[in-house]
Amino acid sequence: MMDHIAEHPRCAVFALPGAGKTGGVLAVLKGIQLLDEGPALVIVPKGVLKDRTWEKEVAKWDDFRHSIVTIKGDPAQRARCLKRKADFYIINYDQLVWLVTHLGDNWPFRTLICDESTRLKGHRLRQGGQRTKALAKVAWRPDIERVILLTGTPSPNGLKDLWGQLWFLDKGERLGRTWDAFTSRWFRPSWDGYGIEPFEHSQAQIQDRIKDICLTVDPGDYVPIDKPNEIPVEVELPPRARELYNDMERKMFIELAENEIEAVSAAGRVNKCLQLANGFVYHDDQGSYAEVHEAKLDAMEHIIDELGGLPVLVGYQYKADLAMMKKRFPQLVTLKEISVADFATGRYPILAGHPASMGHGIDGLQDATNVAIDYSSGWNLEYDQQFIERIGPMRQMQSGHKRAVHRYRLIAVDTADEMVAERRTTKASVQTILLNAMNRKLGSLGVDLLT
Repeated sequence: MMDHIAEHPRCAVFALPGAGKTGGVLAVLKGIQLLDEGPALVIVPKGVLKDRTWEKEVAKWDDFRHSIVTIKGDPAQRARCLKRKADFYIINYDQLVWLVTHLGDNWPFRTLICDESTRLKGHRLRQGGQRTKALAKVAWRPDIERVILLTGTPSPNGLKDLWGQLWFLDKGERLGRTWDAFTSRWFRPSWDGYGIEPFEHSQAQIQDRIKDICLTVDPGDYVPIDKPNEIPVEVELPPRARELYNDMERKMFIELAENEIEAVSAAGRVNKCLQLANGFVYHDDQGSYAEVHEAKLDAMEHIIDELGGLPVLVGYQYKADLAMMKKRFPQLVTLKEISVADFATGRYPILAGHPASMGHGIDGLQDATNVAIDYSSGWNLEYDQQFIERIGPMRQMQSGHKRAVHRYRLIAVDTADEMVAERRTTKASVQTILLNAMNRKLGSLGVDLLT
């Protein structure tokens, strides 16, 4: 991946989330000393900006001492950010129109890095969105030395998104000078009469045409295929949600302390903590709830966008989880709405299920996908294992798919989610885990906990 970026001034890297794209780019730009000639502009979605993904990646490695400025706030605040000296400037796609207008001919960036470049899929020469039009004005300036696109590996369902992205690399040389030329050659009307779908031969032909500047990183080259590839995704709670969570957790630990080792007495509090980690809290036993935050929804959207149209299996614990996901992702379905055979066609991008209902007897999901997302996880280890086995390594091999299985677990940082993760790795009892968590908190809460 690093060799590919270094050798191609305009290129793309297709890889699943967690494959190391961010670190690879940082290493390459340091190695070829390109930043000595001028700063890089990194364009990211809102979720990546909010999560400070690039800043966190720099902090992970001793080799990286890059300075980073995040451009955010109102126009005056953004303008002040641009005056600060840095190696990397991070900006949200939504601010591109402002940035291009504000800088005009005084364009300082020599490298453009488009993270989750599927955001450019709507680019058209005469139509398209304002963001891509703004980027198109500067992408082919003579002083732009590198353009790097980072995104997930496109599945057949995601091939139609390639033309807009690739235009920023070759102006349509490989896939057609216009969107219409691209679609008329490789696509036909969809099975349901809405939109378009690729011909059977399209994926191979398109990949062959772009392979010189687009590198696909196959996870099968670096992860085992005989067990699921577990990928924890840390989610930070927003400030208000953190306050509510800390208050609920404190009450939970007080109940534990007052009842000595009777952890079951705090079960209700534990459930409330898990609910808050997911983004809601139930009001009553009838299922009414209040939404608290969307941090996990943002993280899930980030993963799905990077999957490039690959269908995904999603696990959840609470009915409110499902309702919130349905609101964010209208295309999400359950096995109450479609059959396993329907999902196997690849026409439905997101299938959600509770692990308790995804047990034995459900077969065929592995033909649609090899990727699962745990929006929320539960204490039951058997259910947890049954869920991933619906698309697990054994089923993949039995169906003739030689590919790794990837499982993304959304874990709210410093919450009961981490206790559930501890349960999976240590197999300790729930009571032991809760008491250990309480004891760890004693040091930070001191006598206040006991009073």
